[in-house]
Amino acid sequence: MKNLRIAAAQINTTVGDINGNVDLISKYIKKSQDYNVNIVAFPELSITGYPPEDLLLNDEYINANIQGLEKIKNKFRNILSLIGFVEKDDQNNKIYNSVAGLFNGNINFKYQKFFLPNYGVFDEKRYFSSGKIHEEIHLLDYMGIKIGVNICEDLWEKGPPDIIKTQTQNGAELIININSSPFEIGKNEKRIELLTSKSKENKCFSLYVNQVGGQDELVFDGGSMLSSPNGDIIANTKQFEENLLILDINIEEVRKLRKKNEQYSNNKVISWKIQLPNQEPYNQKKIGIIPSKNILKTEKIETIYKALLLGTRDYIHKSGFEKVLIAISGGIDSALVTVIANDSIGNKNVIGVNMPSRYSSESSISDSEILCRRLGVNLLNLPIEPAHISFEKILQRTFENTNKNVAEENIQSRIRGTIIMALANKFNYLVMVTGNKSEMATGYATLYGDMAGAFAVIKDIPKSMVYELSKYRNHIGPGSPIPETILQKEPSAELKANQLDSDSLPPYDQLDRIIEYYIEKKMGSNLILEKEKTELNGASKETIERITKSIDKNEYKRRQSPPGIKITSTSFGKDRRMPIASKWNR
Repeated sequence: MKNLRIAAAQINTTVGDINGNVDLISKYIKKSQDYNVNIVAFPELSITGYPPEDLLLNDEYINANIQGLEKIKNKFRNILSLIGFVEKDDQNNKIYNSVAGLFNGNINFKYQKFFLPNYGVFDEKRYFSSGKIHEEIHLLDYMGIKIGVNICEDLWEKGPPDIIKTQTQNGAELIININSSPFEIGKNEKRIELLTSKSKENKCFSLYVNQVGGQDELVFDGGSMLSSPNGDIIANTKQFEENLLILDINIEEVRKLRKKNEQYSNNKVISWKIQLPNQEPYNQKKIGIIPSKNILKTEKIETIYKALLLGTRDYIHKSGFEKVLIAISGGIDSALVTVIANDSIGNKNVIGVNMPSRYSSESSISDSEILCRRLGVNLLNLPIEPAHISFEKILQRTFENTNKNVAEENIQSRIRGTIIMALANKFNYLVMVTGNKSEMATGYATLYGDMAGAFAVIKDIPKSMVYELSKYRNHIGPGSPIPETILQKEPSAELKANQLDSDSLPPYDQLDRIIEYYIEKKMGSNLILEKEKTELNGASKETIERITKSIDKNEYKRRQSPPGIKITSTSFGKDRRMPIASKWNR
């Protein structure tokens, strides 16, 4: 056999919904059968959903996942399905991140993930044991075509051992790598570079299968693809949506490149053979679809916006909510969050709440109204002045003979937090928080005030990028929902007269560079200062030290903040786990 039809099932699973995931997998196996696919591959841990976290410490959950695999196993004939699941070793009290090959009612193949990531958002060594590729190399033999199957980090890790090289040098002609690889800026470009270089180096076809969807702070962007033995991307799927990528490959391309090369042998190999007696496994006359070359050149800001939409929609729906509340102030952050909510779940499911105070400008109130009118979003107008006066009276004697400071200012924010949470409790709505990364980094936010809520969609978006995304959304339409006055006005919390963000913070382009250097690139103050000397508006040593100290001392606030979508290489959440009580400052 030299021709093979393979499929990558880029599906959106839900952690904990094993029955739903089994049904979704079954749907895509059936769809693959309709197109005469020989082998269909699903993402990493597709039965349990990814990441299952401490659900993996629950025996009932593990057993349910195995039962789910059994259910699929007995359902289909004459198609090989590669499915990610949790494998259990009762004898040694271990579990593995594994892939099973199901064919004609049997588990014909198993592979256990060798390299377990334990950095950033990944915690796999907390749960899983590593596979044993050193002892034996397991390849699939599908009608004479040798296939090496591996899981996510096994492709990324250089080794030793180099999993891809080990499998190909022992005869694998096609590599199938199943993944649950989360989105971050620039990640897909790295995947393409890695996959094509591995394919070219090892003279093999490489199928990369990734899941798609939002799970808590993570967004899985898909981007499943096939690389040729020459290192070219043959086809790929669109990011941020479910898809079935079906491809025909001719394995003779690999065999011609490898001819007379003794490094591709069959030493130490245990082959799991799959034969189809009395049946033609590949029928050229019944081709369903063969994608043409489809390399997506998606602009960075468009990709980020799509990630925010998918993450928002899935967080809301997978958490069991239909409608959201957003405190709309007339500023840029709440405007962006409102259009994201509108674009992800529809305007009928978004309720804006404007809570003006004595310091709210007329333009902020009117801008909120214009934004909601353009989107068709319902806007509640609930002035906080009566509550504000009551709080001032309650605290008047205690605050007597003291100078006014942020305590008085933050009362307003906490009144708003109380009101919007009361609405959420009353009507079972989810509150979307509007704070950005620049604010979360420096603590320019109020605990139990504007931080009150369930989901902070732009938590990992720096303020300068908030403007980019807002302009992008206006550009793509329909219409320009965010008023130009919002885009042009100077940012202000409007908690006192004539207040501007610039009273407390450096210019946002400067601030966001410092945050990137300190948080994402792990630079100390001295190295940041050297970098800033090359900028036209470079920050001073005093500014850098003030900002880095502010970042450090506000860890306690971030620990109490709602989850938000990871966009950068280091988000505030699982990526960065810093002590709250600490004297260290660089």
